[in-house]
Amino acid sequence: MNNFEYYAPTRVLFGRNTEAETGRLIKEQNCRKVLVHYGSGSVVRSGLLDRICKSLDAEGIPYIPLGGVVPNPRLSKVREGISLGLKEGVDFILAVGGGSVIDSAKAIGYGMADEGDVWDFYARKRTACACLPIGAVLTIAAAGSEMSNSSVITNEDGWIKRGYSSNYSRCRFAILNPQLTCTLPDYQTQSGCVDIMMHTLERYLNHGTNLKMTDGISEALLRTVIKSAKTLRDEPENYEARAEVMWASSLSHNGLTGCGTDGGDFASHQLEHELSGMFDVTHGAGLAAIWGSWARYVYKERPDRFAGLAAKVLMVPEKGSDQETALAGIEAMEDFFRSIGMPVSLRELGIESTDRQILELADNCSFGNTRTIGIVKKLGREDMAEIYRMARG
Repeated sequence: MNNFEYYAPTRVLFGRNTEAETGRLIKEQNCRKVLVHYGSGSVVRSGLLDRICKSLDAEGIPYIPLGGVVPNPRLSKVREGISLGLKEGVDFILAVGGGSVIDSAKAIGYGMADEGDVWDFYARKRTACACLPIGAVLTIAAAGSEMSNSSVITNEDGWIKRGYSSNYSRCRFAILNPQLTCTLPDYQTQSGCVDIMMHTLERYLNHGTNLKMTDGISEALLRTVIKSAKTLRDEPENYEARAEVMWASSLSHNGLTGCGTDGGDFASHQLEHELSGMFDVTHGAGLAAIWGSWARYVYKERPDRFAGLAAKVLMVPEKGSDQETALAGIEAMEDFFRSIGMPVSLRELGIESTDRQILELADNCSFGNTRTIGIVKKLGREDMAEIYRMARG
């Protein structure tokens, strides 16, 4: 077991109708003016935005709205938010939505706290030293951004998708009402379930020694999401399943499932970021499409961990060797993805990639052949290209 530091300072308010407490929680932050950041019309049509604004009005808190965040959130919207926030004297940001909105809010927070170009943080040219305080009202269980230190932004100049992590951006509070996710289309619900699972799988499938307690938490989380995803496929308004998935979203990416490990292998996420940057696909679906090819490319480096996943999470009977069990587990995971309507190849994702695009994806992911990714197996540019080829289907 490795030494570790666990830090999860976000206050969580979980359950039915908890969004009514938004104004009270923000008032405790002693802020002067709030930027209410949200996505498309869904929060307006559902009445959620109106309920939150009434909660702010009841507490006498001034606010300015900024909508229009899209999946794979754009740098241009971040810059718009920075400009608006500075003009209006905003000193707190409230994100109302899913991971894309929260990620956009974090980027705005970085930009308002620093005079330079916010993209410099995501391009690894500078390190953040501050961020405006942020709160979140979650409407999609997926990214875990409500309790993580991470955010991911897409730069339209080249359609490059990059992530940045800093504890400065951790939300002061997160309001989690599973009822708010009941109207999501099934594709979005299931894409979110895949994203949640990947945040834990990528920490679980590592190349170090492991803490049995952390493994047990990870395995239970994965089994719970698999069961809940199947329930929601058949009963989309099942509150208990919605609640399990929403809490799993937060636990999967707040660091808990990585305690005592070597940090895990996030190559699948990095490979997928290039897919959704270039093709603007739904993130969770992109992860499902790439994961099996990554797993088959690397499993021989740590067959025991893949075999453990197969036996303890997917209930695959042990085969003649760890390698055989591992392969059976990868197939079982893909069967699960198919069962909830998720793609397991680029073709099923709707991408007919050219050879040129494959090379461009690999070049972007390797930062022009200047970095490797992965822990289970170090992946260079050619490895990345081969995984993209395998994933074509």
